[in-house]
Amino acid sequence: MNGNGAASERFETVIIGGGQAGLVTGYHLRRRERPFVILDENERVGDAWRQRWDSLRLFTPARYSGLPGWRLPAPGLSFPTKDDVADYLEGYAARFELPIRTGVGVDGVHRDGNRYVVTSAAGRFEADHVVVASGSHCSPRVPGFAAELDASIVQLHSSEYRNPTQLREGATLVVGAGNSGAEIALEVSRTHPTLLSGRDVGQLPVKHGPNAARFVLPLVRFAGTHVLTVRTPMGRKVRPYFLANGAPLIRTKRKDLATAGVELLPRTTQVQHGFPALEDGRVLRVANVIWCTGFVPGFDWIDLDVFGDDGRPVHRRGVVPDEPGLFFVGLQFQYAATSDVFPGVGRDAEYIADQIATRVRANEGSSAPVLHAA
Repeated sequence: MNGNGAASERFETVIIGGGQAGLVTGYHLRRRERPFVILDENERVGDAWRQRWDSLRLFTPARYSGLPGWRLPAPGLSFPTKDDVADYLEGYAARFELPIRTGVGVDGVHRDGNRYVVTSAAGRFEADHVVVASGSHCSPRVPGFAAELDASIVQLHSSEYRNPTQLREGATLVVGAGNSGAEIALEVSRTHPTLLSGRDVGQLPVKHGPNAARFVLPLVRFAGTHVLTVRTPMGRKVRPYFLANGAPLIRTKRKDLATAGVELLPRTTQVQHGFPALEDGRVLRVANVIWCTGFVPGFDWIDLDVFGDDGRPVHRRGVVPDEPGLFFVGLQFQYAATSDVFPGVGRDAEYIADQIATRVRANEGSSAPVLHAA
């Protein structure tokens, strides 16, 4: 019974998160005939994508953006919209009859004896295994000095931005010059004087589009999936950079921004007299600020000692060695550079499903050896 007197539900595996990581983990568990339930806080499968900015498209073409078992139904060299992706995920869950409960926001995970307890306003769930597939980009990161901006300035994090109609007339500062910042700045520049603040993260040396999708992106995908992994010296070398900085600019290049009239500026480091100020001391009199400053892991609802000083889970390819039965899928560079995106998440999910299935056989007295995290 829980604190409200309601009975707990018991499952072999609870998957937290119904995005691509959670769904493909469920797909692989179903193929292994293992029972599970997926809990997702959104009211509809795919809503995490539907709630992103209106013009968002994938960087990878449709032929590389599907999940195992069913390709994304779009022309192979096209770049699906965020709504295409959302509808695809909803169809994927229905196609494979994945047991998903929407509108269930998990607020806690802890251990009770040899089981895990997952709590939410919708009920209490006990499980032998918990797979956290809620993503590593959970909580918006906004610098503390943002609170010092003048109240007249419209402030939005990239997770809140939908389109330029949300903005006041006047100059707009986009803080963060990664892919999200570059794409949003280019869009906003069509209706507002736009400034983009942040350090240069580098860029792919080719023009993004169908030709790149046909000839170049397959090589990039291969490198990101098979070369840049935790098992290779090169992968281990670049992994800290990816975790700290993200990917280089892919579709929108700095030349595109300059051509559109976007002014490229140094980092924004403070507020002076209610306005954002750059590291070189310049103060920007802007009407809007869009924070494209990324996310923090946001796993504070997990009441288990499994995190490092940086707030990231300590794991080996998604397997938490200090908490048997606890797993993660969809983390940034979990195993490879593509682990948190469509081309790589399926492989990681399959590995975790194998770990669970083998662990169950071992606990049932099978002579099969227990797999260890690579």
